[in-house]
Amino acid sequence: MSASTTVRRPAERLVVAGTMGPTIHDVHAWRFRTAPGLIEVHADPARFRAMHDPLGRGLHLGCGAALVNLRLAAAQFGQATVVRLLPYPEQPTVLAAVRLAGRHRVTRAERLLYATTLRPFPGRGAGPSVKPSLPVLNELGEAARLEGVTLHALPGDGVQRAMLTTRGDDPATWLRAGQALQRVLLGAAARSVSVSFLYEVVDVPELRDLTGPGDVPQVMLELARLSPARAERRQGERQRHLERVG
Repeated sequence: MSASTTVRRPAERLVVAGTMGPTIHDVHAWRFRTAPGLIEVHADPARFRAMHDPLGRGLHLGCGAALVNLRLAAAQFGQATVVRLLPYPEQPTVLAAVRLAGRHRVTRAERLLYATTLRPFPGRGAGPSVKPSLPVLNELGEAARLEGVTLHALPGDGVQRAMLTTRGDDPATWLRAGQALQRVLLGAAARSVSVSFLYEVVDVPELRDLTGPGDVPQVMLELARLSPARAERRQGERQRHLERVG
């Protein structure tokens, strides 16, 4: 086995993990190119549906989600990662690049989130919606903040609504919003909270009192705590996944 093959194989494994991220139109409109120690994420014109997403915003959000899965998978293999987001003037189709950058000691939190990527996100299910607790909302807010995005919990009765906002509104910002979205989805699933999201953001009057000039809404979320019985089943599934990846 050549040295280049030895280095290349982990990168190819990460590509599989990247395909597990959520998509906006049920299409992964990006593709991966691997080189020793490097994965490039390219826009795929053949699969990009410009009619539904003329600016490519949904494409970038979905790609950002895939980047989180790549990073989590790399951590399982003991690899640190450095992510560079566009622009790449010399390669306009490149959205981002992930470089494998030395050894990394995987944390329990990374194991938990990675295990969550291996199964479907929980659906809302029947019955009345119960809002997640404030500590859980704070944890999800911190997960978004680590990606440079703010999660605002919106006031109201019934289901818990929240909005992911960014400072600015350009392709690199959309990639960060996509990473934050995936972090929130994984963190919520790990805490037995179902999430639905809408990236075609409409005007939300309640948000005006929570944001300032330059804050741009990116993704609307609805969060609901699973029933005790469903949460117990999810906990059992999560433990089995942790045993597999441990």
